[in-house]
Amino acid sequence: MNNDICSVPLSHTVISADGKLEMADQPCQSMAFLAPARILFLSGYGSRPGGMNSSTLRFHGHNVVEPDLPDSDFARSVTLAQRVFNRHQPDVVVGWSRGGAVAMSINSQSAPLILIAPAWKNWGTMTTVKPEVTILHSPHDDLVSIEDSKELLRNSGLPQERLLAVGEDHRMIDEAAFVMLLEAVEFYGEGVEKRQAA
Repeated sequence: MNNDICSVPLSHTVISADGKLEMADQPCQSMAFLAPARILFLSGYGSRPGGMNSSTLRFHGHNVVEPDLPDSDFARSVTLAQRVFNRHQPDVVVGWSRGGAVAMSINSQSAPLILIAPAWKNWGTMTTVKPEVTILHSPHDDLVSIEDSKELLRNSGLPQERLLAVGEDHRMIDEAAFVMLLEAVEFYGEGVEKRQAA
């Protein structure tokens, strides 16, 4: 993939009449991007692949694998996520809500985790998270309290700076949340590039 690609700001992202994410037509500047990251995206309860968060990552050049996790069986979701992880060996694992609990439950090896409003108190048995983690959570989340993410970091002996308070609500589909998600992926992508160059 050519690293000189057009960047479309998120403010020019629109939702079409059929509910799909599209980029508005506009002139754009050429800017250098990191190589696209391979991302395993684990969505939340009641969500299907192709939601706003994973679509945003795709539209910004990342390679996203998103299994359809069964809502009715958490253990089966973990098994499926582990199988997909093993097959694709992603650079980063992103888990949203219930998918965050799934992400915490798999063996993600050296791949860092980006957890979006992780619902670890509602699903699974994990009460700690590995050191290579960034958590995005809205202070206005009325489904999963941001206090749960603070507690998760305390349980794990990790600094509260790993928690980025951003977003308008639990869905995390506002522009500020999208920008922070993309920046977190880029941050971990820099580490991947350095490891590959070594």
